[in-house]
Amino acid sequence: MEAVITTVHPTSSPAGQRASKVIVMEFNELCPSLLERWMAEGRLPNFSRLHQQSKVFITDADVNDPGKLEPWIQWYSTHTGLAYDQHRVFHLVEGARAEHDDIYRTLMQAGHKVACFAGMNVRGFAKPGSLFVGDPWSENGDAFPAELETYNRFISRNVREYSNTNSKLTLGDYTKFLKFMLARGLRLSTIRKLAAQLVTERTKDRRLSYRRAALLDLMQFDVFRWYYKRDQPSLATFFINSTAHLQHAYWRHHEPEAFAVKPSASEMAVYGDAVRFGYEAMDKLVGEFLELAERSGARLVFMTALSQQPFLKHEAKGGQKFYRLHDVERFLRQWEIGYTEVSPTMTNQYLIHFADEAQEQRARAQLAGFKLESGQSVIDIRTTTDGGLYFGCGLHSTIAAQTPVLHAPSGKQLKFGDLLYAIDVLKSGCHHPQGALWIAGGEGRIMPDNASILDVYPTILDMLGVEAPASGERRGISLLPQLAGAPAPARTEQMVA
Repeated sequence: MEAVITTVHPTSSPAGQRASKVIVMEFNELCPSLLERWMAEGRLPNFSRLHQQSKVFITDADVNDPGKLEPWIQWYSTHTGLAYDQHRVFHLVEGARAEHDDIYRTLMQAGHKVACFAGMNVRGFAKPGSLFVGDPWSENGDAFPAELETYNRFISRNVREYSNTNSKLTLGDYTKFLKFMLARGLRLSTIRKLAAQLVTERTKDRRLSYRRAALLDLMQFDVFRWYYKRDQPSLATFFINSTAHLQHAYWRHHEPEAFAVKPSASEMAVYGDAVRFGYEAMDKLVGEFLELAERSGARLVFMTALSQQPFLKHEAKGGQKFYRLHDVERFLRQWEIGYTEVSPTMTNQYLIHFADEAQEQRARAQLAGFKLESGQSVIDIRTTTDGGLYFGCGLHSTIAAQTPVLHAPSGKQLKFGDLLYAIDVLKSGCHHPQGALWIAGGEGRIMPDNASILDVYPTILDMLGVEAPASGERRGISLLPQLAGAPAPARTEQMVA
């Protein structure tokens, strides 16, 4: 069952709460409790500055079901103002194929320029004066302007295949990317930090390469800043996921007392501060955004959509592991699985599309045919709304590389390690339905009532003086009256299937 929120909508919002430009920092899954803790310790000075000038809300997700508590669902809900039971976008890349109007399209229809920089599960758009960069997991070759495709493809490849030693970018790839970056805002300070990171890995510990994710964020900001100054969009959103990844991977190092499977002393020496490192790196970005907003006269909004908590479900079994194919395209050729398109998405998953139903059925049979001696399936398969398949290793316990695997359709026997390799982390963090929403402007205040992520869509429209489409579909409310001191309107919950 899911909660559907119905609301008494206010009739107007104070003009003083409006803005000519809005920048939304979409910092995926940061935790309000960790922000509070490290701000109090003085470790996040820029978050503290923003907090002191913001109305601070805790947000609730649009679903209660943990199976639907995924960022590619909740960010889609945030951007469209529609709850999951309305939009039914369940997988990554389905947002790119859905046809709901989102905040970007609504504003463009009202004559505004917009910029979506790596927004999760957003349908691409191409309108002169606006900008679109897809998220790294569902990048679809539709960046706009087209010159941004050089950036988008490079970042996507690094994010999707970061754990795969068989997936290497060429010197030509790096050269093309560097030329693009130098012409689109890459700063000398960022280059110095990149060089320092490489030296640190070589001289201290190669495992410190996890910190590279923060440098990708910094390069993304450099490009965003360059285009933002040039185009001055009314709404610009900037999405990053690095700290969410660190929490998923290293929460047990951040809080080892919560877990049965304890990290080794060697792991603690490298990863003990990994989660805090992510927050401190994002704090530096907040400082950059504060300066950019001040110079451009934009209003800042910070939000996380979700947060995280310790993942303890599989601790009694040694923790949850992930396995990935060594080379997905070679695997598909080897097992004679035809397709029109295949791409890695999140962690252990791939998305594949087919020319016709017969091709899809053969692929399903081939993938389902991999079994352990116990009869347990190796590959998990799920159907997408457009006839494609999500597939990936569905096993999460410790599996030795020599473990026999039988492929029933061909009668062939192989070794588990010939197909898949283990990602060198245990899942440690999982999603929590509450998040942070800070709206800058005036004197800071912690708001007494939670907001819904569905409130973001009407609030941003209200800030920019655009009337929300006349529709009874959207359940969120503009928060602007509350920013000016009005009480929160009554909300009632109804349970639906």
